[in-house]
Amino acid sequence: MAEQVSIHGQWSSRLAFILAATGSAVGLGNIWKFPYIAGENGGGAFVLIYLGCIILIGIPIMMAETMIGRHARLNPVNAMKKLALESGARSSWKYLGLMGVVAGFLILSYYSVIAGWAMAYVVRTGAGIFEGATADGVASIFKGLISDPERLMGWHTLFMLITMLVVARGVKGGLEKAVRFLMPTLFVLLFVLVGYAMNTDSFDKGLMFLFNPDFSKINGAGVLTAMGHAFFTLSLGMGAIMVYGSYLPNNVSIAKTTFAIAAADTLVALLAGAAIFPIVFANGLEPGAGPGLIFQTLPIAFGQMPGGALFGTLFFVLLVFAAISSSISLIEPAVAWIMERFSISRGMASFWCGLVTWFIGLGTIASFNIGEEVKFFGLTFFDLLDYLTANIMLPLGGLLIALFAGWIMLADKSREALEMKEGFVFMAWRFLVRFIAPLAVFVVFLKAIKVL
Repeated sequence: MAEQVSIHGQWSSRLAFILAATGSAVGLGNIWKFPYIAGENGGGAFVLIYLGCIILIGIPIMMAETMIGRHARLNPVNAMKKLALESGARSSWKYLGLMGVVAGFLILSYYSVIAGWAMAYVVRTGAGIFEGATADGVASIFKGLISDPERLMGWHTLFMLITMLVVARGVKGGLEKAVRFLMPTLFVLLFVLVGYAMNTDSFDKGLMFLFNPDFSKINGAGVLTAMGHAFFTLSLGMGAIMVYGSYLPNNVSIAKTTFAIAAADTLVALLAGAAIFPIVFANGLEPGAGPGLIFQTLPIAFGQMPGGALFGTLFFVLLVFAAISSSISLIEPAVAWIMERFSISRGMASFWCGLVTWFIGLGTIASFNIGEEVKFFGLTFFDLLDYLTANIMLPLGGLLIALFAGWIMLADKSREALEMKEGFVFMAWRFLVRFIAPLAVFVVFLKAIKVL
């Protein structure tokens, strides 16, 4: 029987899928968020717990999402409906796929605005605007950027145009070509920055902070943070891995490929830490500086150190590349669904998805300036979107995917879809996806909605 292929196309190789899925996973979360949450939670102990969570939670759910996508060869909505009916379950499981599509769509609407900040900082750092700047000066530059809605809209528009042009070109002509350039370049930039950090007097101190575990600095909240980040960093629960899985050839091992993606994603996070913490310590800055570490703390360091304009520019270029590789995966599930639902071309689907996403993003822009006083349940528009997606939609989606793969799909059907033999590896995956991963994600979900 001929191999079933998605109507949208197929990755040319296993490497192409690994690069694409790693690009989806590697984003602002690895380079912007991971260093500061590791800093806030004591470094090495947090990293060890995070790695354990990747293995026990992230990889099993990622395998499940990839399996569902490849087996169905459809967008997340139709994929969940098809497999539910095959398993004798209700077709209403399609709403799980729809929730993932909507989550990715909403995330991109504000992700694009934050990515625009990184693009603006490429220009500012390259122009040497941070040279000799004080903490107050850097804070003023950042405040000036986010308080200007027209400037933010310009960067947001540019980033969305780049994203939609890539997506409109299709699986091989757009997505695959983009990640084949972006991901190797991203790793080269990271290694260059790590090489620079090695020449600071604080490189050993940075590595000790990152890899020497001190469990006295970890608490329950830190463990939950590690669990949550392990889940979110792999782009789980938003349909991206499912739709990328639908483009995966049949002769590729889902298990081996998922391990490779998780390893690459984790390597990027650790390299980012190895590049950032020595610079932080060398300049007497605070590793637990929080979300402002990238946009308000590091520019101080870049402004003081030799070659700071060059390496600072490289750092923000790296951030933009990571953002683009993630943004194309955030919108691809929506584009695939609209193409199948309304039988329109990829170009038209990309245009409409991009336009609506751009429009929603205007709410995020306004929440930092002219609309900062407008609150929904006490939250700005940006905070509301962030809370709904990160704290409710993604963990709920991941929980239901694990339950569907572990309890709704028959064991034989899962094993056939994963192309695995009956044995220890399959039994271990099934145990993790049925019991450990759902329980862990459920705890993260309860913590996120303030029940715990």
